[in-house]
Amino acid sequence: MKDLHLPLHMPSRSNLALGLKIAFIVAAALIIFYQDLAIVANDALQSEFMSHILAIPFLFGYLIYRKRKMIRASIPFEPSPAHRKAFPYKEIIGTLLFLVAFLTYSYGSYTFTPLEYHMFALPIFVTACTLILFNTQTLRQLAFPILFLFFLMPPPTQIVYALGSTLSIISTQASCTILNLFGFAAKISTAYGNPTITITQPNGTPLSFTVDIACSGIYSLIGFLIFATFIAYIARTKTWKKPAIFLIGLPLIYLLNTLRITIIVLLGYYYGMELAMNVFHLLGGWTLIFLGTLLLLIITEKTLKIQLFTKKETVSCPECNPLTERKQNFCQACGRLLKYAEVKLSKLDLAKITALTISVILIISIQAPVFALTKGPADILTQLATGQQPTTEILPQISDYMLEFIYRDREFEHEAKQDAALTYAYIPTNSSQNIVWVALEIASAKSSLHSWEACLITVPLKYGWQTDVTQLDLRDVQLLENPPLIARYFAFRYKNNNITQVILYWYETSTFTTNTTSQQKHVKISLIIYPDETESIQEAEDKLLTFGIAIANYWEPMKTWTHIALLISQNGNILTAFPTAALIFTVSFYIIDKRKEKKTNTTAYKKLAEQDQKIIDAVKKTQQQTIPTLNNIASTYQKLNKQTINTETLLNKLKQAKTINLVKQEIASQRDEPTIVWKAHL
Repeated sequence: MKDLHLPLHMPSRSNLALGLKIAFIVAAALIIFYQDLAIVANDALQSEFMSHILAIPFLFGYLIYRKRKMIRASIPFEPSPAHRKAFPYKEIIGTLLFLVAFLTYSYGSYTFTPLEYHMFALPIFVTACTLILFNTQTLRQLAFPILFLFFLMPPPTQIVYALGSTLSIISTQASCTILNLFGFAAKISTAYGNPTITITQPNGTPLSFTVDIACSGIYSLIGFLIFATFIAYIARTKTWKKPAIFLIGLPLIYLLNTLRITIIVLLGYYYGMELAMNVFHLLGGWTLIFLGTLLLLIITEKTLKIQLFTKKETVSCPECNPLTERKQNFCQACGRLLKYAEVKLSKLDLAKITALTISVILIISIQAPVFALTKGPADILTQLATGQQPTTEILPQISDYMLEFIYRDREFEHEAKQDAALTYAYIPTNSSQNIVWVALEIASAKSSLHSWEACLITVPLKYGWQTDVTQLDLRDVQLLENPPLIARYFAFRYKNNNITQVILYWYETSTFTTNTTSQQKHVKISLIIYPDETESIQEAEDKLLTFGIAIANYWEPMKTWTHIALLISQNGNILTAFPTAALIFTVSFYIIDKRKEKKTNTTAYKKLAEQDQKIIDAVKKTQQQTIPTLNNIASTYQKLNKQTINTETLLNKLKQAKTINLVKQEIASQRDEPTIVWKAHL
């Protein structure tokens, strides 16, 4: 028997209306979040730390594709006019979410970490537009794909480094135990704060392998977490089995990373470290994620009988199988989709699109760059490319100080994947003053510029920086008023020698010229001072602030903000509280209203005739056990009451109950196939 599901043809007007709504949401999101998405994409291409983001667009696209029928069927599905509430909950909640997204975005632009705030606002913005232009049924189908967009947020570096540090220690201990079991006499030591496995080669030469952040498996773990979430959602299994995917998968990726470390050490033992490191890069990152995902699928399928893909079940239904003209969108008997309902573009829809378009234009007109946009010294990268000594003109001259270039850290550039890592010094003409050091880092990817506090407080990083420090101060400070430039103070004291260090650093996006080609680069400028016993931390901070303001102004800000943009951003945290409070109130009022409605319906149910009550009971029982289609409800009615009921009679009774709001119709998913069902509204 032929499958009657496809092809399902849609009228051209319906395609136009549907395409217009979808195109608006996609275009609005891309226009508003273009700068942020460009930074995230660039980081994903150039940094292992962010490489997992490359998979998100493909996984997101598949989620939409898999739910395409459910989404398409739910778009025109609205409550009957008799039951539409005068109070427009959907539009009000959508509008409030739109304001929350906008104000969160604006406030983020005024913080030290704007990208994280902006990416957090993206799913909220998409949710708002979906709710305003479509309906709650559509949002329900899109809920998981939209939530999946939160994975676009850069992972908090402090948490990642802390977890990576812990994993590196655990992986080292586990690998060392395995090596010792096979008689290799491995020992664990510490190098620059990182755990190190040391074994002696047959020729008597000691071999050391340091397990730093890159070796800890944290990057693979983040990527694997995304795939595990994806698999758990699309798996064809009972809901209680899905958490088992994480319980199995996360230890699995850890064990694979431990095995990888063990193999690398053994290869170094027998064949030398050059081959071992080549294998390390080969088995790292995406290879580890792929192997972990493949093993997870095999294990869950064998142990839990979890399947991602199952054959489509063809149900024989005499009501909808004959090739007759389809006047209804769904078969009333089995609930299967016969044809998509036409999507109409009403005057209200046009008004909503117009209002949202105006809102987006206003947002764009006051939108600020993600990071302060400046015009850096255009020839610095050209000088570095030709082997010249970097010019001191990259920084301003400050009275009573002599500016000198100190050195270029090429090893750090290679490790951190930066274009330049330069150190300058403001040497005071008065010997009683302290030297102000300037660390200038230039990179194509924002993720290549690490935060100081994450590197020094949270984890022993692979770059050999001292980690045993005590934090004295950590706070943000404003360098420029317009455009606003937020920097961060970080003061700490080394535990081993009691030396205090105060740092003021910030990020910018600057335009540089390399061989006549202009391009934007991310820049991190760090001012460092070592206050002596005669100078307090506060005095050192005041001095760094003076230097920071001078350098920030010297780097020629290219774009100022409008007064309204400054006002909204500065007060964004306070302004966001108002729509958030209104949103909580509206949702609470909606929940209370629904409860009152169900209480009223229960009273009405008790006044029904006995047969009508039995039908409602059959609906409730069916929806607890299986998909409550008309045929299934009729079957349940027969089991409960030991008598049959004609499906036509049952349908008429359900329609009558629907008019008084005792039952309602919804679209349910049956293996991602839209099915019309009846549900008791009590």
